[in-house]
Amino acid sequence: MSVTATVTRRRRRLGIAAGVSLLALAASGCSGLGRTAVGPVTYTTEREAVVQVNSPSVRGCHRIDPAGAHEVENGTLVDIILYPTRDCTGKGSAYVATKFSDVTPPGGVWHSYSFVH
Repeated sequence: MSVTATVTRRRRRLGIAAGVSLLALAASGCSGLGRTAVGPVTYTTEREAVVQVNSPSVRGCHRIDPAGAHEVENGTLVDIILYPTRDCTGKGSAYVATKFSDVTPPGGVWHSYSFVH
């Protein structure tokens, strides 16, 4: 076997290994993009309007109607945390498992929620 053939084989193997590595990296990097919580989050506002958000993104903080919600139903496949603030922070949050609901927090209404993922 010649030196040229050995070098060519090594380059090919390195190229294949690099290609497989890049493909795995791209697949893992894109898997979280656009991921949604399949199903609806339904809430009743202080004005008695019923709002349903279907399959929201699992990323970030989701604001509820400015008036707040006194009842929230988690019909998604992902657990949520309800917050009495508009920025998903602060004390008095509530954990709501998949397919459950929660009522008015002790100090008022819910103003935002985020997903546990």
